Amino acid sequence: MPAKRNAKVVVTLGPSSATKETIKDLVLAGADVFRLNFSHGEQDDHRQRLDTIRQLEKELDQPIGILLDLQGPKLRVGTFYDDSINLSENDIFRLDLDERPGNEQRVNLPHPEIFACLKPDAELLLNDGRIRLKVTDAGADYANTIVITGGELSDRKGVNVPGVALPISALTTKDREDLEFGLSLGVDWVALSFVQRPEDVDEVRALVKDQASIMTKLEKPAAIQHLEAIIERSDSVMVARGDLGVEMLPEEVPRLQKRIVRACRRAGKPVVVATQMLESMISAPTPTRAETTDVATAVYDGVDAVMLSGETAVGDYPIEAVAIMHRIIYQTENDPYYQESVEALSRDPEPVSGDAICAAMGRVVEVMPIKVVITYTESGSTSLRAARERPRIPILCLTPWQTTARRMQLVWGVHATIAIAEDDAEKVSNVACRIAVAEGYAELGEHVVITAGMPFRIAGTTNLLRIVTVQEEHLQDEDT
Repeated sequence: MPAKRNAKVVVTLGPSSATKETIKDLVLAGADVFRLNFSHGEQDDHRQRLDTIRQLEKELDQPIGILLDLQGPKLRVGTFYDDSINLSENDIFRLDLDERPGNEQRVNLPHPEIFACLKPDAELLLNDGRIRLKVTDAGADYANTIVITGGELSDRKGVNVPGVALPISALTTKDREDLEFGLSLGVDWVALSFVQRPEDVDEVRALVKDQASIMTKLEKPAAIQHLEAIIERSDSVMVARGDLGVEMLPEEVPRLQKRIVRACRRAGKPVVVATQMLESMISAPTPTRAETTDVATAVYDGVDAVMLSGETAVGDYPIEAVAIMHRIIYQTENDPYYQESVEALSRDPEPVSGDAICAAMGRVVEVMPIKVVITYTESGSTSLRAARERPRIPILCLTPWQTTARRMQLVWGVHATIAIAEDDAEKVSNVACRIAVAEGYAELGEHVVITAGMPFRIAGTTNLLRIVTVQEEHLQDEDT
């Protein structure tokens, strides 16, 4: 296994990474969480990949997280008589509800909700922003436009409406079916696309309940108006830069990425940076220097994870992409400036026992030669709180639940393992020291710090902080 690091790697599976051998190699190269992208492939494809991951989890004896990424609404134009057309600057072009194939003058746009929101001078972006149209007038079933930026437009290309919050649910019928399917298989995270308002997160929360954690994808500029409220309702956030970049100017995306990451850090919510991180590795065995710097910049900002998309789903070098991603993170985190960078954005603890205990843990780690922070947790909340402090040493999460261990694979600095629930502080200390030594985090005579909740086995009761020197008696297995 590769050397341990703090920031995690999320890997998208696809045709290039569908076999058990490849998925195993991806884990060995450094993958922590696998993304099943339901925008592509059939449910049976995703079931087979999930089953493979769970088999490997047992063989490798380590938890592996699985992220179900819902497609969300896809707004698209209809079809053309000749499959495609070419639009030129200043052309007049009409969008309407007429289902007949289109031509150089018009095309079907089967989304009346878009027409209801359009006003003169509004912009429409087609084909991932390559074509820009300005609305001259619009009604309930049409929009007349003038072409600002032309190009080729073919069947069923996507449509974006920048600056407009559309009255559309983030969950389509397909999403609801995929969500039910994924929850039945036991996915750990659900990524919600097309989020525009906090209520979109509430809608999926009502369906998911506590069966999985919710990751909100911030890919619509309209969502930024409600950034803090959306983060508060989410379990984690993804900065989906590709879709953000369609509806925003390219130069605005880095600033927005920084803002989202900082807001998540302050809220103590895991944050993932995604899209085009090592894009050139879809067809090349090494990334560009700009791409490696992009990854390192996110790591310096203290993100919880970085994600690979097409690089591993359809690329020619999926394993190499994960390996170089791992090495970039590892080298960055070993830069003396790194810790100073991630500590620059500290979070004030809330006046609750869990935050107070983990804030005290952070101070203990600074004062004493502690080797590892050990969090004993049912739900994972203790480990999340410890990770918010961004300590200089590893966080070893001990939990009796496989589901918790899998979800923690996304969280900065947390290395999760299964431990049988214990009844009192002494037993907890013994188990913690025994596992810390077995996992290579500490040796005899070294100090560890343990956080837990009392009474034990009750989620959300973090109130214990204990400094322990590892001794022989801690390592005696009581069952022998």
